[in-house]
Amino acid sequence: MSITLEQAQTVVTAALAHGTEQGFNPLTVAVLDPGGALVALARQDGSGNLRPDLAVAKAYGVLALGMTNRAIAARAADSPEFFTSVATLAGGRILSVPGGVFVRDGDGRLLGAVGVTGDASLNDEAAAVAGIRAAGLVPVTGAE
Repeated sequence: MSITLEQAQTVVTAALAHGTEQGFNPLTVAVLDPGGALVALARQDGSGNLRPDLAVAKAYGVLALGMTNRAIAARAADSPEFFTSVATLAGGRILSVPGGVFVRDGDGRLLGAVGVTGDASLNDEAAAVAGIRAAGLVPVTGAE
């Protein structure tokens, strides 16, 4: 089972709207399916040209390692050489800061992940959570 295009578009639209309402810097939002394939991506005007890669990396990292960004950060702090090796193997598509959020359905099934970048990492994460909830899905950040 995977996030649908319609759900992914809702996530993107709602996450961007949340950022605008909160006065965040311009955001970029990426939605990936469980296999790490891009389903939807949007970049607000003024969001830097590296932001799509960063948004994808935030989402891809949680999927690739099967752990939240917070767990990735703890692992990176405990073993920087492990994190550097994993990031190298993943072609740099793993980040250890908030903003990558698992997407699950009401029964707990993994549907994909969302990555948001452009503002402070916790604000990025808040936008992702808002987008996921707007789609009627369940966000998992590791802060729950």
